[in-house]
Amino acid sequence: MIEITSKCTGCSRCVPVCPFGAIHVADKKAVVGEACTLCGACVQVCALEAIEISRPEASADLSAWKGLWVFVETAPVLKPGKGGHLEITDAKTLKPVTHELLSAGRKLADELGQELCAVLVGDQVEGFVDELASYGADKVYLVQDEALKDYNTDLYAMVVIGLIAKHKPNIVLYPATYVGRDLAPRIAAEIHAGLTADCTGLSIKDGLLLQTRPAFGGNIMADILCPNMRPQMATVRPNVLRKDEPQPLKKAALVRETPKIDKNVARVKTLEKRITAVHGEKKIDQANVIVSGGRGVKTKDKFKVLEELADLLGGAVGASRAAVDMGLKPKTQQVGQSGTTVMPRLYLACGISGAIQHIVGMRASDVIVAINKDPNAPIFSVAKYAIVGDLHDILPRLAAGLKEKKK
Repeated sequence: MIEITSKCTGCSRCVPVCPFGAIHVADKKAVVGEACTLCGACVQVCALEAIEISRPEASADLSAWKGLWVFVETAPVLKPGKGGHLEITDAKTLKPVTHELLSAGRKLADELGQELCAVLVGDQVEGFVDELASYGADKVYLVQDEALKDYNTDLYAMVVIGLIAKHKPNIVLYPATYVGRDLAPRIAAEIHAGLTADCTGLSIKDGLLLQTRPAFGGNIMADILCPNMRPQMATVRPNVLRKDEPQPLKKAALVRETPKIDKNVARVKTLEKRITAVHGEKKIDQANVIVSGGRGVKTKDKFKVLEELADLLGGAVGASRAAVDMGLKPKTQQVGQSGTTVMPRLYLACGISGAIQHIVGMRASDVIVAINKDPNAPIFSVAKYAIVGDLHDILPRLAAGLKEKKK
């Protein structure tokens, strides 16, 4: 519930920021109507701290919460610019993790007998509705506003909290990206719901969402349930769930939501946008082939044969945490629990022993080839092809063979 305390002077600062027009001033005191969704926008702007929100310890009727929601994340399209650098354009695309969440969500929603819904927030994003439908969405909740062009924690949280309060979803899934990892905990804290972060697996158990994630440094996998509060919420790592083939003929119901967005609610302002990646660099989370090196590579110079092999295969170079800690490769190329989760068609692990933290980040690859001198290396337990030998002897011969084949 929301309470206007005696500190209120009727200054009206809270009236224009309420996205749902639920506040007015009467007799020099703010009055909150039934349209209030407890989004908290008014609390942020009240300088006198005269507005208090309290939330129930537990949901009274959990059966009223229906549907599985996927928060949709978009990203700007990049183009080559001056000096080989990338430039940000006004065009946008759906992040691949959205396809993965919808594909997995489709199966979970079918098992529960509930709708799969996509939550699409932004500016000029209606063009993605058909694409979301093709990956399984039954319904798309669309919130479009110029103020939502760039991601902002306060504005996006306010919008999503309002939608949750209004429509009561059973499950909400977010991508474990910079945006999802920022937005989901903010929403969970505001609505007093649980949140399982960085999930690598989802399933249904006794009607509840079973959320699986690495724990204790990746040494065990924990299964987590949220039986008493709704919605059940989780962030899910990119490249751990397989996306289905799109069904272009499938259509989704479109629900337009039009909350009033006040930019003044946002406490963080975007002053400048820059991207520092150099054109031509291949991101490991987008590569179909990854040649990855570990401690066994030994030096930066010896990584060159991995780079040559990656170029021959049209792929990218990855590294284990041990190799990154040794300064052989930058953190951006680290594969694993504390790095990037990948799911290429081919993953070539060279001199990587196979700590569980690394395996968690690459085991979903279609084909894993491992090269290691130790026949008992854990990496062989997930490899389709195991080569016991010295990578410094094997890789140059493999590169030479590929060059000969390309002649």
